[in-house]
Formats: sequence, structure tokens, C-alpha cells
Amino acid sequence: MADSHGSNAGEDQALVILTSDSLQTQGMAMILSNAMQQQGTNLHILLCDAAGDLAVKEYESSEAINTPPSNPAGQVKPEGILSMLLENGANVNVCAIYLPNSENEEDNLLEGVGVAAPGPIAEMMRDPSIPVYSF
Repeated sequence: MADSHGSNAGEDQALVILTSDSLQTQGMAMILSNAMQQQGTNLHILLCDAAGDLAVKEYESSEAINTPPSNPAGQVKPEGILSMLLENGANVNVCAIYLPNSENEEDNLLEGVGVAAPGPIAEMMRDPSIPVYSF
């Protein structure tokens, strides 16, 4: 996790915390995160509780969600958007307590997904220049 008080000063950053197990909430969080990333925001995504499953290699949502008419994608799955965000440089972590409280291990996570340490996340949450969005 990058230090939000050092070399990233002045950089447009956001912390998105996703905990919901709702398919539509997960989808909207990923769609909005994608829009922020496309607008130049350096994204930090923290996946906790049921949302941590999105970062598991073999995970697949039960169904796709329909996108709004303004989005030509048609149907998407939250984990698909998450993979795209990762490929485009988003910093994605599962909560520190996700793995010890699930059947997954670090090897089960998508490449590039880490396990968040509470200290750096708390620093970001306290930094007034980094907005925090929670879903």
C-alpha cells in the first residue's frame, strides 16, 4: 500500500471500501470506480466481508448485471470490472481479516491483489485529501 503522505502528495487518489454482498451494489461500486479511474484517479480498493470474494481467482457472480443505456457494455459482472481495474493500475487489497475468516488463502487471490495492513489504510482514511467511498 502506497504511503498517502509521501511521494503521492498532490495526486488525485480515492479509497473505495466495498463490503456489500449485493450484486447491484458491487456492480455500481465497480462501475463508479472505473469511471473515477478513467478520469485520472489513482484508485485504492479495499474488499471486505463478502465483497472479498470478488478478488478470488475462481469466483464467479451468480448472474450479470445490466448496465444503464448510456453504457454499451450491456451486461457485466463486478469481478470482471475489478480485473479490468487491476490491469489498469488500481491498488486492490482484501481486508486483513478476510482470509483468516474465509476458506481462501493468499494463493487464491487474483494476481496483483494484496492483503491490506490496517495502518496504511487508516492513514488513507485520515488523510483529508483522499476521499473515502464506502459501499
